[in-house]
Amino acid sequence: MSRGELGLAANTIWVVLTAVLVMLMQGGFALLEAGVTRAKNAAHVTLKNLLSFAVCSVVYWAVGFGLAFGDGGRLIGGHGFFPGMRELLDVGAAPFTAIASVPGAAGYLFEVVFAGVSLAIVWGAMAERTKLWVYFAFGVAYTLLYSIVSHWVWHPSGWLYALGMQDYAGSTVVHFQGALAALAGTLLLGPRIGRFGRDGRARAIGGHNLPLSVIGTLVLWFCWFGFNPGSTMGVETGGRIGFFAYVAVITNVAAAAGAMSAALFAWLVLRKADVPNTLNGALGALVAVTAASGFVKPWSAVLIGLVSGVICVLVPLGFERIRIDDPVGALAVHGAAGIWGTLACGLFASPALVKMTGRGTAGLIYSGSFHQLGVQIVGLLAVGAVTFSASYAILWVFRRTWGIRVSAEAELSGLDLHEHGSSGYDLGVLAGLDERPAPGLAPVPATAASTARR
Repeated sequence: MSRGELGLAANTIWVVLTAVLVMLMQGGFALLEAGVTRAKNAAHVTLKNLLSFAVCSVVYWAVGFGLAFGDGGRLIGGHGFFPGMRELLDVGAAPFTAIASVPGAAGYLFEVVFAGVSLAIVWGAMAERTKLWVYFAFGVAYTLLYSIVSHWVWHPSGWLYALGMQDYAGSTVVHFQGALAALAGTLLLGPRIGRFGRDGRARAIGGHNLPLSVIGTLVLWFCWFGFNPGSTMGVETGGRIGFFAYVAVITNVAAAAGAMSAALFAWLVLRKADVPNTLNGALGALVAVTAASGFVKPWSAVLIGLVSGVICVLVPLGFERIRIDDPVGALAVHGAAGIWGTLACGLFASPALVKMTGRGTAGLIYSGSFHQLGVQIVGLLAVGAVTFSASYAILWVFRRTWGIRVSAEAELSGLDLHEHGSSGYDLGVLAGLDERPAPGLAPVPATAASTARR
């Protein structure tokens, strides 16, 4: 092997390995979401992760990869649809000249698992009341939308890339986008039966298996070492061999700071070191540092994590006040923390790391300039406006035509039985696990008015 061939082999092994790690995040989401929702929906909640990834994989191969990374203009990729053997084996050649460090097949594999993660985020906030067919139909539409927006930020010809927007691994592209689509779906679905009383006050609907959620969070934390370090797309960055190890350290310290911050802040505000809040603090920090992981120093990563933990405790309380029901906290973890992480690049991006990665300019505290922060804000506004409006419009049409919410009877009996004809648990065990109010709260009876077809 020549030196170049050896480098290509190392890059390909690294990218495929990290892609497999990111794919495992589907399992982490399944465990996390099943644990914080009710037992009667456990099989449905976990199966949707498998089905949505399957839909995303085919659509992204057929059209999405070409829209995102195919050669094209500033707004959209126009080549590389239905890639065949040649396109997937070539390196840095048309129609995927932007994929220059690995074969097209490795590029596809790494990028499709990111698209799958973004789609999985959508369903968390819509859990326990969404019809199964919506996962297929909106999964197709969202994968295409995701692909177009990712072209703006990550393809060298994309208009946000040209502006110098910094989003190393996807706080905006993956997480903020997913949260915006989730917000659109949550608003159109309305809250779950019993989530808010007749007086408008929030009523807790507890998860049935928090240890399962803890395991899911640890799986996600582990898989994030594919998510962020894998975004180097090779073993060398800016002349530095093994830069991915640095990105991994930045990722880890941010997550640790977020978990501690959320636990302590929840203790102060709620008088308890609340388990779901602690988990969301770790995940919110991982989301926030995803944009910044290739641009910031360790102390900045710790600060990003600490702020993220507070965000993930406070923001869900705000959503409760306006009667938005998000069963898994996706809007705070992926939305609010994603915004914070994107803005943090404009504040803390190190001049040396910016030079090494070749993206954007130094952050405000180093440069004294608001330029990079302004670019980050422009990116958030553009992605936010397009993703939310398109997602809302598509789901609104679905709601008006076929309905996106299950019937009241199906919601009360559980989506496992209604949508799949089987239960995630033995029915005898299920009776003991489900429909228990949180401590100190009485169950809220369903009313016909609260379950109108949506």
